[in-house]
Amino acid sequence: MKPAPIKDTIAFEDLEKIDIRVGTIIVVSEVEQSTKLMKLIVDFGDHTRSILAGIKKERPNPKEIENQQALFVVNLPEKKMAGEISQGMLFDIGYADKINPCLAMPEVPVPNGSRAG
Repeated sequence: MKPAPIKDTIAFEDLEKIDIRVGTIIVVSEVEQSTKLMKLIVDFGDHTRSILAGIKKERPNPKEIENQQALFVVNLPEKKMAGEISQGMLFDIGYADKINPCLAMPEVPVPNGSRAG
């Protein structure tokens, strides 16, 4: 893989607008109307969310990420895809570079809802 060029510089204040939090993936299930999406139910400590992620074809067994902590962008507007609502975005590594993606996750367990940054 050849690393992509670094994007244009942004203001630190722009970065502070993105709310990235740790959540535990408690359920991974099929999205019937999609060949790509899986539905993740994620525990953020004080609430759970349904987050759709395009991981169906990336892993032989997408359910293997159940009970794993990962990073999620939680302050995006809700989006309807394949008849389901997504309330955030899985923050993974590799997809943009066309390599097999993996979870961005804390190295040790932390409380669900912990903020990155």
